Amino acid sequence: QVQLVESGGGLAKPGGSLRLSCAASGSFWDIHHMGWYRQAPEKPRELVAVIFSSGRTNFSDSARARFTISMDNAKNTIYLQMDALKPEDTAVYYCYAEILLTTGVRVDSWGQGTQVTVSS
Repeated sequence: QVQLVESGGGLAKPGGSLRLSCAASGSFWDIHHMGWYRQAPEKPRELVAVIFSSGRTNFSDSARARFTISMDNAKNTIYLQMDALKPEDTAVYYCYAEILLTTGVRVDSWGQGTQVTVSS
């Protein structure tokens, strides 16, 4: 079983910054990729950023110029540095990972979500 534990959400002012963390724990062989999705009220969940074990990254158009995603492989942890925050970034942010278990099964795992609110 894999657990993803998120931290770092909260309240920020427009133009401010927040840093989210997500740590993966459990019995697994490898993390193929991890990333962040977000869901605002009455909107579908959308991809924010993803990082592969190779270091390759992908971002949504809204995040590309303002957010940075990084991974600490030794800690099985990813970070999302969010700068120049806008009110439209307000959402619940979910950590996601595609992981290869010790059983040889590849699974998708989700964190519990962390609230990010951008407001003056």
